[in-house]
Amino acid sequence: MERRQPERRSFPRPPLWLNLLLLILAAATFAYARRHRTIVMEKSAILFRKSENNPADLNRIRDELAQMDLTKTQLATELDGRMQYLQSLEGQDFYISIDTARQKMQFRIGKDVVREADVQVGQPQTLTSGRKTWTFYALKGGFNVTGKDDSYDAPVAEWVYALNGEPLPASRPTIHNWLGHYVIFLPNNYVIHSPPPPGSRLRGPKPGSFMVPEEDLAAIWPRITNQTRVYIF
Repeated sequence: MERRQPERRSFPRPPLWLNLLLLILAAATFAYARRHRTIVMEKSAILFRKSENNPADLNRIRDELAQMDLTKTQLATELDGRMQYLQSLEGQDFYISIDTARQKMQFRIGKDVVREADVQVGQPQTLTSGRKTWTFYALKGGFNVTGKDDSYDAPVAEWVYALNGEPLPASRPTIHNWLGHYVIFLPNNYVIHSPPPPGSRLRGPKPGSFMVPEEDLAAIWPRITNQTRVYIF
């Protein structure tokens, strides 16, 4: 009696066009990753090349980056913001720079510092209240101002109650300038604001945002437009 060998199932070979498509996709992915790495390395080379001829700002930024423990994505973000800031040093436009490590805000034109102020940086965090969640990230990079306001009446934001560990009320009170007298709006609801008034539910900087003394924002207020650049690093 002959013993039957187990049948072997044969799978059809993938068509040639599919193999070629996979090879093209792999090559494109490799090329993009290599290009991205080259861009980061080129920017890093500029910042990490120590020279007595380099401006003080460049050497300071290089030293700070050397001490940071960053992923490639975080490093790319830091590099973009700081490179744009260095380019602004050669221009003649007013702009704002916020150094989160030194906790300083500078209002500058080119290399000249028009005004410097202390800044309190709101901690990045995730807040929850019931089924609602708000996440505030650490903001870094270069941005345009999206607006400003120095007289507004609005309900206190829901996230403020979550920040204070309080339940959301059925009706939130409307408070004049509850975020602060001066508010400079940045993309994605981040702000630069003056301290909240005594009657506000907010007691300090908005998470992920920046709080500056009222007199300092008042001094630069007339110069702030939607064309004003803000560099945060």
